[in-house]
Amino acid sequence: MKKVYACFCTDVIHEGHLNILKTAARYGEVYAGVMSDRAMVRFNRFPTVSQERRKEILLETGLVKEILVQEDIMYDMVLKELQPDYVVHGDNWKHSKENIIRENVLQNLAKYGGKLVEVPYTYNETVKKIDANMLEKLAMPEFRRKRLRQVLGMRPIVKALEVHSGLTGLIAEKTVVTTEDGLDQFDAMWISSLCDSTAKGKPDIELVDMSSRIRTIDDVLDVTTKPIILDGDTGGLIEHFVYNVRTLERMGVSAVIIEDKTGLKKNSLFGTEVEQTQDTIENFSAKIRAGKSVLRTDDFMIIARIESLILERGMEDALARAFAYVEAGADGIMIHSRKKEPSEILDFCCRFRRQDRDTPIVVVPTSFNSITEEELAEAGVNIVIYANQLTRSAFPAMQGVAVDILKNHRALEVDERLMPFKDIIRLIDDI
Repeated sequence: MKKVYACFCTDVIHEGHLNILKTAARYGEVYAGVMSDRAMVRFNRFPTVSQERRKEILLETGLVKEILVQEDIMYDMVLKELQPDYVVHGDNWKHSKENIIRENVLQNLAKYGGKLVEVPYTYNETVKKIDANMLEKLAMPEFRRKRLRQVLGMRPIVKALEVHSGLTGLIAEKTVVTTEDGLDQFDAMWISSLCDSTAKGKPDIELVDMSSRIRTIDDVLDVTTKPIILDGDTGGLIEHFVYNVRTLERMGVSAVIIEDKTGLKKNSLFGTEVEQTQDTIENFSAKIRAGKSVLRTDDFMIIARIESLILERGMEDALARAFAYVEAGADGIMIHSRKKEPSEILDFCCRFRRQDRDTPIVVVPTSFNSITEEELAEAGVNIVIYANQLTRSAFPAMQGVAVDILKNHRALEVDERLMPFKDIIRLIDDI
């Protein structure tokens, strides 16, 4: 019998998948691949059922001889080991980012004379509804909330992009690039106090209250599935913080980051240029403990942001606070710096990791932006947040367009700089 291989990254088997399996079975014995959790997160989306269950649903079709776990997006290893006579796949990957994977398959098959069989993609209302239900399930709070903890165990470094609206949420959700290794995308979204305030035309001094922040979170939750990390500023009064934590947990937010400052909050970009007061270790630790005490699940994360380096209080103060906050129950430590070089951040990570190998470290490389994710991961960083780039890119573009319309008294001169509205609409899914 000929060997036939078909790989799946699905939580359910619908008519389209059965069509692929039945086609594969006509060519020989079917070896079905299940994309591993780690590969699925990078390639497509987060699975909603376990890897073992995904193997079971393929076996239950009665069309599969053996199940293999494909550990990588690219097919190099599985085709080298199995050497199937045929690989069967839907033809939908021809005209998408997945075409780079298709080329990888063709190159590997050519090495030993294997063939690619492409099955017309199944388009009908039933399949469309099943796919929509899967996305809806991914967006549910009980699935989304725990996703940050899960992805931390699967990715060498978690990449979070700043969003401040439903549309920017869709950009973070759907932006995929091709790389030498296959495909890459953002793992999470960061809802920044600075950018949320800026989008509303308000100063970043905790003037935009939590009710308004929650409306932004709702807008993002409504159209995306990736985990959300919220900028919680100082967390406010302990009595208020505990209620906000419970609300965020119920909504499906994955984490809140609070900074150890008190009084009227000023943005950290100002550093010592404006008067800023750092909270005491005892009081901030009490805030962390209070927030942890009201959680109903183990999914939600409270991450402590340390401002010692920003306020030039020194490395020893930053480390002392980090260890105290972890002792108080913090699920992660965010260390902040506004220096142009990453040396003090790397020094902190090195010294923190000597004593604590497990607590996630979060960094925001806004000022020290020359350092790569790979270098940060090697230093022990787990989450990198691109905290304000979408907002900062949008403002000059919009302002430039406004100026040119005024100068020319028409819109012709700016048209070539504008994205066609139909391309924007394609980001938005129909119900």
